[in-house]
Amino acid sequence: MPGSPRYQQIKARARDLKLATVCEEARCPNIGECWGGGTATFMVMGDTCTRGCRFCAVDTSRRPAPLDPAEPQNIATAIAEMELDYVVVTSVDRDDLADQGASHFASCITAIRARSPKTMIEVLIPDFRGDLSLLMAVVEASPDVIAHNVETVPRLTAHVRDPRATYAQSLEVLANMKRIDPSRRTKSSIMVGLGETLDEMLATMADLRAVGVDFLTVGQYLQPSERHLALERYVTPEEFAEYERLGLELGFLYVASGPLVRSSYKAGEYFIERFVRQNQGVQGAT
Repeated sequence: MPGSPRYQQIKARARDLKLATVCEEARCPNIGECWGGGTATFMVMGDTCTRGCRFCAVDTSRRPAPLDPAEPQNIATAIAEMELDYVVVTSVDRDDLADQGASHFASCITAIRARSPKTMIEVLIPDFRGDLSLLMAVVEASPDVIAHNVETVPRLTAHVRDPRATYAQSLEVLANMKRIDPSRRTKSSIMVGLGETLDEMLATMADLRAVGVDFLTVGQYLQPSERHLALERYVTPEEFAEYERLGLELGFLYVASGPLVRSSYKAGEYFIERFVRQNQGVQGAT
């Protein structure tokens, strides 16, 4: 259960700086473990999304509050004060904004770099409705890892996600990340327990590898409330182990697969941090 001194410190500082965390907004089951260990995933551009995916606990509105211009500096300050080695920054969708918040996202990355040059940055981004110029603004801000989630298999996408978030569009976003910068490490995530089959999971993982995705997380969907998408079943530990095995066979550099794994779960972060730092060292030597 949450309550360690480090957990309280992160929670208090986030409140002081008016920062939102996906750990709280999405009701992540790992919040006590991650915050207690000094790992947090920050959510920028407010705590209200313009989309209404049926699995998600984040509040929705057609017209969320305006962006906070101080947020990039505030999040950079929080990360510097916490002396974090690896941070994850994600966001709500902001379809109400002219650039869907892409420039704000890029400003957050730049501010973190300026205050904490040794901190590795992973970003989990929206699809920006497939706009290549907006995606380019975020990729060119040079996060170490850039992620976008397909969330589920193609057959279930319309049932699970907002109508504006299509499976094909998400794959194209992931493909374009590599087209813009082939050296950038990319990541995606799949929820299970929604009625998907093993064959569908294998096909989805193959689709992700085909567009160059490096890292994959697979986790159990947990229904946030009675009004959210119903859970079909709990996936067994043996099935999670099989997803990991199949993913590694397909060529993912790392697969985190388990009931409480989430797209920013710290087990994956630790591996990715080591992998990217090692890779940077090799590139520097050559």
